[in-house]
Amino acid sequence: MTSAAKDGKAPELRGFREVQRLAYDCAEAVAAQLGPGVTEREAARMQREWLRERGVRDWFHLPFAWFGDRTAFAGFKVPLQFFPTDRKLEPGMPFILDMAPVHKGFTADIGYSGCLGLSPLHDRLLADLEAHRELILREVRERRSLREIYEDVERLMIRQGYANRHRAYPFGVIAHKVDRVTERRWSPRVFGFGTQALKGLASDALHGHRDGWSPLWSPYRFSDHLPQPGLWAVEPHLGFRGTGAKFEEILVVTDSKDPEQSAFWLDDDLPHVRRWAEEKVAA
Repeated sequence: MTSAAKDGKAPELRGFREVQRLAYDCAEAVAAQLGPGVTEREAARMQREWLRERGVRDWFHLPFAWFGDRTAFAGFKVPLQFFPTDRKLEPGMPFILDMAPVHKGFTADIGYSGCLGLSPLHDRLLADLEAHRELILREVRERRSLREIYEDVERLMIRQGYANRHRAYPFGVIAHKVDRVTERRWSPRVFGFGTQALKGLASDALHGHRDGWSPLWSPYRFSDHLPQPGLWAVEPHLGFRGTGAKFEEILVVTDSKDPEQSAFWLDDDLPHVRRWAEEKVAA
């Protein structure tokens, strides 16, 4: 992505920002409806229905919902364990809603962390995520390698007293690239992932392999390269025993020589960012 994307005002970025806000609006609307006895499957269905009512017909991946210790991916060994279950929400239980809609050809992939009732531990995890958002942006602007940044995020988690739960994702990724998708009225899916979006990721992987970069941001050697211009869905995920929390949002990386234009978060008006600002005012 070129430096013409300055300040996120390019028409293409507006499309990505609009679908990301739509997804976060969905997360907040569904979270407000969650109550004791609601299952992960029901929460995932609520997300699908809310977005379909607003024109979403395709997905990078279908919505997920994780409750209780599943927010920390406790015992996750195989990919099928990520899919929603009949786990019921209970008072004091943390939850994560994760969705990746495609709308008007633009893709978002977001993660929203909440809790049914009060939980000082969950509040602490959410507050401590702010340092990760700051670290990631700073080191991308410094043009550190993706693998180095990943390791620095993990070291910060350890200093904070947490476990790195994005290690449990396939390939241990903390982020992946997102792109425009050729939107169709109906697109087949494979294990909950839209085939059109997967084609785009596969194309990036092919081109990246040839040019020495990967669309997956992982702790492995294939991510030992400078940040590649484009849009990255970034999701640092903290875990403490049976409680997990994360955010997921789009980071824009450009080829600009100006540090502030070389990387920026697509949108600073998101629930977790507003929460941190409100906490600073209250303090």
